[in-house]
Amino acid sequence: MTRQARPSRDGARTQDQPAAGRSRPGRGRSAPARTAAAPARAPRRAPEPVSSVLPESTVPGRPAVESFAELPLPTALLDTLARQGVTEPFPIQAATLPDSLEGRDVLGRGRTGSGKTLAFGLSLLARTAGRRAEARRPLALVLVPTRELAQQVTDALTPYAAAVGLRLATVVGGMSINRQAQAINRGAEVLVATPGRLADLIQRGDCRLDRVRTTVLDEADQMADMGFLPQVTKLLDLVEPDGQRMLFSATLDRNVDRLVRRFLTDPVTHSVDPSAATVSTMEHHVLHVETGDKQAATAQIAARDGRVIMFVHTKRGADRLTKQLLGSGVRAAALHGGKSQPQRNRTLEQFRDGQVTALIATNVAARGIHIDGLDLVVNVDPPIDHKDYLHRGGRTARAGESGTVVTLVLPEQRREMSRLMTTAGIRPHTTRVRPGDSELARITGARTPSGVPVSIAAPVQPAAERPATRRGAGSDTDPSAAPRRRRPPRRTGGHSAAAASAGSAPRRPRRPAK
Repeated sequence: MTRQARPSRDGARTQDQPAAGRSRPGRGRSAPARTAAAPARAPRRAPEPVSSVLPESTVPGRPAVESFAELPLPTALLDTLARQGVTEPFPIQAATLPDSLEGRDVLGRGRTGSGKTLAFGLSLLARTAGRRAEARRPLALVLVPTRELAQQVTDALTPYAAAVGLRLATVVGGMSINRQAQAINRGAEVLVATPGRLADLIQRGDCRLDRVRTTVLDEADQMADMGFLPQVTKLLDLVEPDGQRMLFSATLDRNVDRLVRRFLTDPVTHSVDPSAATVSTMEHHVLHVETGDKQAATAQIAARDGRVIMFVHTKRGADRLTKQLLGSGVRAAALHGGKSQPQRNRTLEQFRDGQVTALIATNVAARGIHIDGLDLVVNVDPPIDHKDYLHRGGRTARAGESGTVVTLVLPEQRREMSRLMTTAGIRPHTTRVRPGDSELARITGARTPSGVPVSIAAPVQPAAERPATRRGAGSDTDPSAAPRRRRPPRRTGGHSAAAASAGSAPRRPRRPAK
């Protein structure tokens, strides 16, 4: 397998144009000194498209490998790969692992579902194996933007971490912060975290990052889009200054570029299977529908024989569509930030095992959710920008499988949708459809719903998993996290419930006169 050539970048770093950011001693690399004259501020430009060019490393990286056996991985990891049925590396793994295992900083771009988790995970585990973490001081950190992605990364890495004797801890909003603090206090070599919850734990004194030598930013572009950059930069300032940094993302824009230039030292860059290449494994369809036909067309698509994820803009819209579909006979459930994390986990489990066939989701599901065999994603509400489109669509056609992405477009949305597709580098098939059309059925598998209302057992949150009501237990700056409100004590007979429990016996009713 030949390593893909890395194109040069206009305005690439030279001896008299150094990268911004601090130097990190002890890594065997020399950073050019700043020039005395400050460069003129460049005019403000629009975000770079998906095809933005990656910065060129000044030191060439190692060639890609064709098998895991060629890599200096511990035998325990190689044995676990074989047991998991992972026989040969995906392109992003084959390209980045030779460099990351040597301790180089890595900047990798690969589309969602391309195997990025093992690309950074195997290196992180191999380089951390044999070390033991002290209480509250992890040795490796993976930062992710959403709770779902944190759980996916944890699930993917758990068997490999166990094989080399490393302990994993996951810290995300919506779950008990005290239990997470206890897990870190017991000692965890690898920490998978969302920025908001990790910042909370550090502020409480439950976690320190000064021993972290390997740091990964996964889905860095979404962290930038969600407003996490200030928190991420503060967290990166706390890890070992001469440690290894890896940044993986499906798309790159100028916000991510700022992270790269500040925190990565002479990174080896790999652009493998980029987001725009999803056209090769996906079919993209734009279906023009009239306003009065949209609801019926959506219900017919949801009633197809097979699972489907349908994206809408708002939590209220997701709940409303779910109610409509249940009433028409479709086994639907909503997934959004208004649900607690255990509820979201159970909804996903119902979708995986077939109890739910139509998952109605906001963008909370656009990252970090992996469903095997999912072949259709529908944008009921067209996405806001091309990055949202690519990440929504990334729920299908994962790991080389095929899939279809369908977007329902009203007349007034056509021009904006055409512009979005051009920016994403996608040429979709465009069709005008109405409910009951043969083309609608051919593209999506649509069929008429039964009309017999159904009910899906709502995910019940066990008491053991409910977030504590004390301050900070449910807090997180993740957009999908909402702190729980404490209700005022209920008054009973002029006395508070607390007073009653403290010993104020209720007055006995008077016996009726005989």
